[in-house]
Amino acid sequence: MHLETFLAQAFIYLLAAVVSVPVAKRLGMGSVLGYLIAGALIGPFVLGFIGKEGQDVMHFAEFGVVMMLFLVGLELQPKLLWRLRGPVMGMGGAQVLGTGAVIALVGWLMQYPGKQAIAAGLILAMSSTAIALQTLAEKGLMKTSAGQASFAILLFQDLAVIPLLAVLPLLSSHVGAAVPHAEHGSGHSLAEGLPGWQQALLTFGAVALIVGGGRYLIRPIFRYIARTQLREMFTATALLLVMGTALLMQSVGLSAALGTFLAGVVLAESEFRHELESDLEPFKGLLLGIFFIAVGASIDFGLVGSQPMDIALWIAGMILLKGIVLFAVARFSGLCLPESLLMACALSQGGEFCFVLFSVAQSGGALPPELSSKLTAVVALSMAVTPILLLIYEKMLLPRLQKRENEREPDAIPESDNPVLIAGYGRFGHIVGRLLAVNRINATVLDLDSEQVDFLRRMGMKLFYGDASRLDLLHSAGASRAKLFILAIDDEEKSLKIIETVRHNFPHLTILARASGRIHAYEMVRRGAHYIYRETLGSSLDLGKEALRLMGIPAHEAHRAAKKFREFDERSIRNMADVWFEHKDGDAYVNAARDQIAEMEKLFAVDAEVRESPSDEAWDTESLRNEALEEEGKQ
Repeated sequence: MHLETFLAQAFIYLLAAVVSVPVAKRLGMGSVLGYLIAGALIGPFVLGFIGKEGQDVMHFAEFGVVMMLFLVGLELQPKLLWRLRGPVMGMGGAQVLGTGAVIALVGWLMQYPGKQAIAAGLILAMSSTAIALQTLAEKGLMKTSAGQASFAILLFQDLAVIPLLAVLPLLSSHVGAAVPHAEHGSGHSLAEGLPGWQQALLTFGAVALIVGGGRYLIRPIFRYIARTQLREMFTATALLLVMGTALLMQSVGLSAALGTFLAGVVLAESEFRHELESDLEPFKGLLLGIFFIAVGASIDFGLVGSQPMDIALWIAGMILLKGIVLFAVARFSGLCLPESLLMACALSQGGEFCFVLFSVAQSGGALPPELSSKLTAVVALSMAVTPILLLIYEKMLLPRLQKRENEREPDAIPESDNPVLIAGYGRFGHIVGRLLAVNRINATVLDLDSEQVDFLRRMGMKLFYGDASRLDLLHSAGASRAKLFILAIDDEEKSLKIIETVRHNFPHLTILARASGRIHAYEMVRRGAHYIYRETLGSSLDLGKEALRLMGIPAHEAHRAAKKFREFDERSIRNMADVWFEHKDGDAYVNAARDQIAEMEKLFAVDAEVRESPSDEAWDTESLRNEALEEEGKQ
């Protein structure tokens, strides 16, 4: 390709991405759909800015998938990978075999030969790692149960590509059909023509080289390069590592993506992990973007236009069948209904490895060219459907599920004389409740998260589903006979409403409330909460106290400083609440806040002067004794 042609192609790809992706993101469709739309627009069937060279670009851009697997491996420390072995093998195996079997059965019922139906089923069982992981990460869902389960299934699929490459030629209906060895159906493998035991030995040697090299060779090389303090050389070495690993794996007929994933896992515990991630991340993002543009440009709209209903039915059928299997696997694995639906929507498309496997299946005689072309279009278009499915899930399915959950009838609460009533049993209220329980103080607990209630009940804990803002439920929970009301929910508006209800109907209750921040605390002060605890104040003071101690300040002085800070800050909340409501964030509030800060600094300056004095009067046992007596008296 000439330089001018290359520059023109690069300009078109980048312009399409720069125009389409921000628009797609602004419309809430995600970047992947933006790339696919960009590719379809500049492809030969719409604007025609790029032609068949789009296929060549796709082969180049597939390296983005390889690089993504390397970065995924870097995130997976071997211990974590071992911990995930159950979900990977269990959920991943069930999904691939289940989806393959269901689609193969449907294909056979559609009068396709059995071997073709099986080949199509196994290939279509693959999902798009790039689309699913990137979309879930963009939406902040990777840490959820659905995100972790999706990752486990995708990891199994990536591993399953290797045996599939070996199995597909065996499904050929032609005797003596060509058996491709290299990934992507191109290139020549060193294992080609070797006896089986020699191929196995070659494979084992390549994997051992990656593991051993990553542990004993790559780290010293990176240390040597890091000492040069040339950032570009470190980036070049990282790219060299990924390309070298991919080349090694392809040369022995294995998946380049699997090889780089393995190299990433080996380096996951190295001191260079974070630097590798930051250096390779821009390359991965750009190459993946080009890959999706190439996918969009390669969709055969001529074929789609000639059989629109047929293609639409095939896409719908594939997504439906995969979605049903994924949903069943998720529910059987213990995921709740919303997360099972999320996983089914995120993984129901065809994957990038499908293009590779279709190529191998076609060249090996397992699939005829016309069926392979049709399935390729189905897979490419299903990728474009995934962001839309997730949008439907977010905007339509999830709100209805949450609404239905909220419509669940509250639990019947048996009459009791528990002295404490706790509203909210999440990460905050849970600790309070356990502390009370181990000290044999009974509490009646209400929580509005039905999944949380059902899960904790299975662990033997006693709590009830119900909305603590409902007056009838507070009566049923024994609020009129309790002494303390602990408000531990994280919904700011609802917490304020509950305080008003409790203060108006049960004025005898002492309210201890959780506040998300300073402004929330002001609102609680105004509504009459007796004790307010900001979520992070306690842990922040603990950390600050430890920092003071590590900086050489005696432990008792660090403890005293933290205690004094808390007392001053809590007084400040009460003093500043009225100023906030009167002036909001105007100058008067800012000036009052400055006065508070200056007063605190003046107070602590006295302590600093005492600490810097040469005498050892810091061990003032008399004052410590007085402080202890004072605290005891408060209790």
